[in-house]
Amino acid sequence: MTLDPKTTAFLFPGQGSQKVGMGKELAAAYPETRQVFEEADATLGIRLSTLAWDGPEAELNDTVNTQPALLVHSVAALRVFQMLQPGFRPAYVAGHSLGELSAAVAAGAMDYPSALRLVRRRGELMKEAGAQQPGGMAAILGLDIPALDAICAQASTADEVVQVANDNCPGQVVISGHSGAVTRAMEAAKAAGAKRALPLPVSIAAHSALMGTAQAGFNEAVAAANIVDPQTPLIGNVSAAPLADAAALRSDLQAQLTSRVRWTETIQALRAAGVVTFVELGTGNVLAGLLKRIDGEAVGIALGNPEDFEKLAG
Repeated sequence: MTLDPKTTAFLFPGQGSQKVGMGKELAAAYPETRQVFEEADATLGIRLSTLAWDGPEAELNDTVNTQPALLVHSVAALRVFQMLQPGFRPAYVAGHSLGELSAAVAAGAMDYPSALRLVRRRGELMKEAGAQQPGGMAAILGLDIPALDAICAQASTADEVVQVANDNCPGQVVISGHSGAVTRAMEAAKAAGAKRALPLPVSIAAHSALMGTAQAGFNEAVAAANIVDPQTPLIGNVSAAPLADAAALRSDLQAQLTSRVRWTETIQALRAAGVVTFVELGTGNVLAGLLKRIDGEAVGIALGNPEDFEKLAG
């Protein structure tokens, strides 16, 4: 398949896509990929490659490890693509939640070691915030954003809040906040006609006000990170619009901690800008699946294993 850079966007997955074995086959097939994992091990001072490839699953699912592991696999897949198609620059890049940091590497706005250190710090701070302010998240199927915004407002109290965390695609929205408020919102959503309301197996209320205790530390980490102007247009999670410069990227990354991921709007903005093909680089094909529900005419390609690249070349 021949890709047209003018109508192609690179997408990078977020938490939830991880699995034991991620990147292992790619590293075996491409020495350049093994170097990406080895650099991560050296930069972070942990055996992240062993954890990603062999587990244990429980340790990989710890957000302090999950977040860098996903970034590493995404960058590894990006390096293979760049090796196989040198000089190819997509029209846009975007990443879901922590995937925005992977997108920043692809856009030339962050060097790989800086992104590794920042995503690891992000995971540490989010874990600490989850311990200080325990909460939960739930997936709501079959209700639109205005309805869920109203439900979350009604379910929130002075002491317990819940809000829309991820607008993943029409009919699939994740809410996040204090456990009591999440439970009330789930019940209200069912009463309002939601097809399903499913609690997620997490104790961290990501993309909600409960991450506020991590904000100061993350602001400092982002401010200290080596971030420059994106060389490829990067769509931000919070703005769902291109981030014009380094300052805009820093602002979006910082605000993202307590704000919703506007993924549906991100894909819609890319389609409106003329993007036809979306290449998901890294673990799994979650974003390619969401793409079909946002716009059935868009083409999604997931690249994370050697056979994926073989199919693309064929």
